[in-house]
Formats: sequence, C-alpha cells, structure tokens
Amino acid sequence: MSNSQSTPDAGPTASPSRPSEFHIFDTTLRDGAQMEGLRYSVADKLAVARLIDDLGVTHIEGGWPGALPSDTEFFARAAEEINFKHAKLVAFGMTRRAGTTAAEDPGFQALIDSLAPVLCLVAKSDIRHVRHALKASPSENLAMVRDSVETGREAGREVLIDCEHFFDGFRHSPDYATTVVKTAFDAGADVVILCDTNGGALPSDIARAIGDLRSRLSDTMRPEDIRLGIHAQNDTGCAVANSLTAVESGVMHVQGTANGYGERPGNADIFSVIGGLQTKMGLPVLPEGCLEKMTHTAHAIASIANLQPDEHAPYVGHAAFAHKAGLHASAIKTDPALYNHIDPRLVGNDMRILVTEMAGRASIELKSRELGVELSGQKDVLDRVTKRVKDLEAQGWSFEAADASFELLLDEELPSKNRVRPFTVGSYRVIIDHTSDGSVVCEATVRLEVDGERTITTAQSRGPVNALDAALRQALVERFPALGSINLSDYKVRILAGASGTDAITRVLTTLYDGEQEWTTVGVDDNIVEASWQALIDALTYRLR
Repeated sequence: MSNSQSTPDAGPTASPSRPSEFHIFDTTLRDGAQMEGLRYSVADKLAVARLIDDLGVTHIEGGWPGALPSDTEFFARAAEEINFKHAKLVAFGMTRRAGTTAAEDPGFQALIDSLAPVLCLVAKSDIRHVRHALKASPSENLAMVRDSVETGREAGREVLIDCEHFFDGFRHSPDYATTVVKTAFDAGADVVILCDTNGGALPSDIARAIGDLRSRLSDTMRPEDIRLGIHAQNDTGCAVANSLTAVESGVMHVQGTANGYGERPGNADIFSVIGGLQTKMGLPVLPEGCLEKMTHTAHAIASIANLQPDEHAPYVGHAAFAHKAGLHASAIKTDPALYNHIDPRLVGNDMRILVTEMAGRASIELKSRELGVELSGQKDVLDRVTKRVKDLEAQGWSFEAADASFELLLDEELPSKNRVRPFTVGSYRVIIDHTSDGSVVCEATVRLEVDGERTITTAQSRGPVNALDAALRQALVERFPALGSINLSDYKVRILAGASGTDAITRVLTTLYDGEQEWTTVGVDDNIVEASWQALIDALTYRLR
C-alpha cells in the first residue's frame, strides 16, 4: 500500500472535531525506545506506528534516520507500507554540525532523504551545553539553528525545534535561551518545543518559565505566532503534570510516549496526557471515536514491547477503575460516578469490583452482577458467598486477581445452577528424580473420573507443576478437545505471612489462555504442589464450563 506521506507536502488535514492547531506528538518509537531493556525490531516499529496513528495523534516521531540503520529502514518501509490516517511521520535529528552548512551535512541530508514530511531538530538552548558539550560559540549555535530551519523549510518540510535542556538553560541564562527560541521562529520554525531534558522541573517552574518566555517574545512577536510545545521527562514524577501545566500556560504542542516509556524514569505518558486534556480540560485533541481506543492501544503496545502492562496506570490500567473497599461498593451501587472520576468506557476501560477480605455484601453483589448473576433478591446466597469469601481470604486465598475461582465458588452456592463438575478428582502423585549428573525429571500420575469412567494417566516433565498439567490434559483431552489449545501463560507464587521458611503457606495464581480468553485461578496450601494442583483444577474446570 502506498504511503499518503511519501511526498513532503502530504499528510492528513486537521479533523474538524479537534483544534486544528493543537499537536499530540508521540515519540514512543524514538525517545520511548531508549527505555532500558526495550528493543523494537523494524516490524515492531511498523506495528506500533499503525496503532498510534489509529489512536488519532497528529505526529509520530519514527526515529533518527541516518544515525541508526534500523531507523533508516523503518522510514523506507513506512513510506511503502503505511497509509497514515491521522498522523504525520516525523524524522528526528540534530541541527547541522558546527563548521559546515546544513546542505553539506550528511546527517542532515539523511533527514531530508527519509521523505518524512516533518523534521524535529534538537538544538542546544542552555549556554553551558553550547560551550562545554557542543564546544561551539554562542553565535555559532544560533547560526546552526537558523541554517537548519531554513534548509528544512526550503525542502518543503514542517520544521520543529526541540530546545534541549531549555528549563535549566532558561534558569541559568534566560536571555540566551530566549534568543535561541527567537532565532528558530525567525528562521521559520513551525513550533519550538521547550524540553525538560533532565526531568527536574516542577509544575510551578514550568508555568513561571513559559510565562516569562512569552512575555519576552511578545516584544517582537504576535501572540498567535508564539507556537510553543512541551517535552517533559519524568525524573520527579511530574511529567504529566508538567505537560498539562504547560498547556494551561499556552503551549499548543505536547510530546509523550506510550505508557511513559523512555530512559531513566521515562517520559510523559501520552495516554495520561490525552486523558487529562480531553476529559478534564475539555480539549478534543483526538478525532471523534478515538479516545475509547486508548486502553486497547496501551496494552497492545506493551505486548509488542514484551512488557507487562502497568495495571495501575491512570485511565488505561486494569486497576484504574477497580474498587476494593466495601464502602466504595455500597456507594457505587447507588451511583458509579460517586467513586469514578470519569466513565471508564470513555477511554475503553471497565469498572471492576474486587472481591477481597475487605468485601462486604455490596461488593459481592456488584461483582456477581458483573459476572451475569443477580443476587439482589437472594439474601441467603449473598450471605453465604460473603462469609465464604471472608473465611477463605483469612486463610490466604485471594480472589481479587482470580475471577475464575470466584465464579466457580459462586456457582457452588447457587441452588439454581447446581452444575456438575465435568470431571472428579481422585488422587495424584508426583515423583521427582534428581540424578547424579544433575538432571531432574518429574513424573506425575493422576486418577480422575470422567463421565463415570475412571482413568489413570502419567506424564513427565522437568517441573512438577508442568508434569501435573500434562497428566491432567492427557486424561481429559480426548473427551474435551478444547483443552488441547490452551496454554499456561502465567504462574505466580507468593509466600504468605504467618509462617517462616519452607513451612510457610503458599498462594499460587495460574493464568491460562485459549487464544481468545484469559482467566486466572488461585490455590492455597502449605504444600506448593497442592496449591498449584488446586489452581490447575479450577482453571481447567472453568474452561470446560
């Protein structure tokens, strides 16, 4: 498929549903890729770019063509393989080197050759960095900014300037930092981005600096021509707050990364920034119908990055709208808005009620309703389920992360369900053979009754839990072929307080996946194999329902 941005002047027009002059600039593929332990293949980057474009941002920074071979390949393939619907593709690079011209600088030429319609050029705005890192004179640095912007504009590109270390530089020498910004605007820069590169600023610092800068620039520029942006690192945990404060201070361009990925503590989380702008500040920064894609996009990008999604992330986390305390649940029964700051559906998320030792009748009733069971008129059942949950949680069981086990417990207490378990457990045995050469072989034997017939199966593996799982599947798969397609996708063990050493109570959570659905079950015992067995039995039983 040909790329609608294969020529410099291509790119989507502004959506009528959002401010045409407001930019949501995603740098997941460039700055976010600097996160420790994170590595994208070119195919990964193409997949992430499609997801971010589908979310509706205005700009996607794809990387540094010419500096990294994989980024050069990404831009070449993106030009052929991606038809951007909402975003313009951005090539990142530096202003030209000292002592040459932008037209002669091979690094700068690589940005032009990328065919990206937008260039984002990093420039020094802290005079200390100019002298000690760049080893250039203040006037030469200004010439580098001017020449680079003018050359990019002459090539028909939208040019953005990232003022590196702006807030540190402005604090040290506000006159020089202002001159860098003014030079970029005079040369034709579309937007000048103020970067909190060290991530050390607080919201009050951001507001004060932007207000002072705008006042200095307004002496020679019209207010509407002062098109500023913000790039906030998260070293103080204030990147999102700093970004929103910058918007309140008049910037019209915000940079961030998916899930806050980036080096050190990361960047401003683009999902939290969008959530704040659109649901709190009333700025429709995404096209209509795109905000509800946020949760899916966040989790999909985490999967591509091979990282566990942050369950507690604002707006998009699995726990973002999860309620544990019984007091919350009682109020939610009356009106969910009482304990949710927004309707979770706005961002594609769901409200969840957690079943724990803190749960009261209201929590159990709401959780059951979430699972499709109405207990409001069944006081006896509600009382029994609530008591069982509290008793089991006191022994170490945890249902807040094991919805499948809770659903099975609920079924057992419902007289109307009266479901028969698809198989009956007789007994099991596990033998661990550790040989003199250091190898370990585990053999598991299970005895089950399926459809009135007794069966005994044996399986081997390197681990006892996997051997049990294999023996169970072997006994059941002929009668229940669906079990052949499920995989154990996660296995968590926790030692509970109250006992010490190897005699401690163990809680096991098993998560299974069948290609479409994922479910989690729990088992608790002072024997880790028995706790695992309990969780496995529940997991297979849940799937066979």
